[in-house]
Amino acid sequence: MSNAGKVLTIGNATLVPATGGVSGKVTEIEGQPFYCIENVDAMPPFFISLVSSSDHWMFIASTGGVTAGRVNANFALFPYASDDKVTENYEICGSKTIFHITKHDKTSLWEPFSQRYGGLYLLTRNLYKNIAGTHLIFEEINHDLALVFRYAWRTSEIFGFVRTVEIENLDGEPVQVEVLDGAQYIQPFGILSQSQIQTSNLLNAYKRNELESEAGIGIYTLSSTLSDMPEPNESLRATIAWQHGLTPKAILLSSVQVDVFRQGEAVSTEEDLRAQRGAYFVNSEFTLPGNQRKEWHQVMDVNQEITAVIALREALKADAGALWQRVADDIAAGEKKLVELVASSDGLQCTGDSMVNSHHFANTLFNIMRGGIFDDQYFVDKAYFIDYLKLHNLSLFDQRDSLLAGLPEKCTIGELIAFAEQSQSPALLRLAYEYLPLTFSRRHGDPSRPWNQFSINLKNPDGSRKLDYQGNWRDIFQNWEPLAASYPEFIENMICKFLNTTSGDGYNPYRLTYDGFEWEVPDPHDPWGNIGYWGDHQIIYLQKLLELSGQYHPGTLSEFLGKRMFVYANIPYRLRSFAQMLEDWYDTIDFDRALNNAIADKVKQAGTDGKLLTGVDGEILTVTMAEKLFSLLL
Repeated sequence: MSNAGKVLTIGNATLVPATGGVSGKVTEIEGQPFYCIENVDAMPPFFISLVSSSDHWMFIASTGGVTAGRVNANFALFPYASDDKVTENYEICGSKTIFHITKHDKTSLWEPFSQRYGGLYLLTRNLYKNIAGTHLIFEEINHDLALVFRYAWRTSEIFGFVRTVEIENLDGEPVQVEVLDGAQYIQPFGILSQSQIQTSNLLNAYKRNELESEAGIGIYTLSSTLSDMPEPNESLRATIAWQHGLTPKAILLSSVQVDVFRQGEAVSTEEDLRAQRGAYFVNSEFTLPGNQRKEWHQVMDVNQEITAVIALREALKADAGALWQRVADDIAAGEKKLVELVASSDGLQCTGDSMVNSHHFANTLFNIMRGGIFDDQYFVDKAYFIDYLKLHNLSLFDQRDSLLAGLPEKCTIGELIAFAEQSQSPALLRLAYEYLPLTFSRRHGDPSRPWNQFSINLKNPDGSRKLDYQGNWRDIFQNWEPLAASYPEFIENMICKFLNTTSGDGYNPYRLTYDGFEWEVPDPHDPWGNIGYWGDHQIIYLQKLLELSGQYHPGTLSEFLGKRMFVYANIPYRLRSFAQMLEDWYDTIDFDRALNNAIADKVKQAGTDGKLLTGVDGEILTVTMAEKLFSLLL
């Protein structure tokens, strides 16, 4: 029996059925193009990533649920969780706003983007994302109250994560507004991702939320790091939150009083709380004139030292407006830098179809987020190449003063290779040909892929820029293929990297990194900890790079065929004999744990070249490109 057409009530209220179909369009907001999904709540929930030119990561569900942080999941602002939990936890994690709207002596409760009061108002919910992917806006139009609520997420390299909130009065008459606005489930610094997953309730006991009352800064720390050891484990860094644009009646550091406000009762400032999940809410009152808007901002960041908190307090006390302008300027600078990164990989194009342009921009952006982008075009910094030698070959690193005496402090990749050709050092030549000074790369890891662990390593501990790339084999090479078309002088370096990380079996390991390569160590207690060893279906990536080399540098590969500068990865997997495979084709490979341990010891002594196959003399075995190609074919 169908329920279609029934009129439903809750108490004295008649439920308003959802109206309006889903549609999409390009629109302009403050001079910038955005793609808008109208009536987004009529769609099944979906996942979105907000991107940044810095080390921010943010995954948001269309419900409003969010996980975010810096660098990796161990520096989370909101808990890192699987996508289903992020999608479902929108009521308790991330943005939360509750209004008391008074008009004509009647006060209405309005909680945008909540399903608690579904059907009590006639609503339209829209979602906007700018073309660069750095700015996401949630919009709820309350047709009954003639009000529009919007909140947006953006990032700032200096200040962290920025949440901007706006309420607009569509009516000509003023309304009185009391609001409780902020973000909840804010993580203190020092919580490891695995600890949050396994011991989240225990971690609550370690949490401390403090208010710096002079400037209204929320400070979220652990009373100590999570440990069962009888020794001091101070946690000396914090997550912080602050706001600009509201005059606070009260500031809350937890979600404890949220239900109090929902019931129309007054809330009071929280100054020092223990054993409570963090939140940052501002309670404020104001009059919103007819056809006017009011905007305010919340800024949050992780991994902050006490000196940074003190500097922030003084800046807020001195001139909060000037500080906010610095935040706004830094947001704009970050967006500009991201566009420049995409442009450096030929991601900007102008055709007669703006959507085609947008798709090309997005495709290029996600390519360089996976495979990386070259740090300084074709230039190589000698200091960074020396650091690369230290990672890979400690013997060469120890000879750096004499070996690299004639190398300029800055040169092109071609000049580096030419220098290595003259050095009479096969190891230096091989490493020069493998060298790829990439940055901005991270593994293809998000909350829908729990087996991948990403890390956005853009800076060294001293703040200097860091070269790094990391990715599963397929992710790296399928993103290097289009990058090679933008930087053809690095094509042969990519080919050498491919060939020098394949084994004598003609197979490749699981992951590639700036430091070298990695293989999966089987773990019977981890369903994702299995052997990963591939060959034939990965050859297409090598083929495409070989084709590009033939197009851009005819004849180069012919020279490589007889050149003895290639090596084999010594991966501790052992294929069983053909007869054994016929007996049990479900179990055809063994893990050599003793060899794995021996390789690990060798890496400590020699660098990651310790993972390469050696001859009977103990030296790294070098072969020609022809042999490497035959090993792949056979």
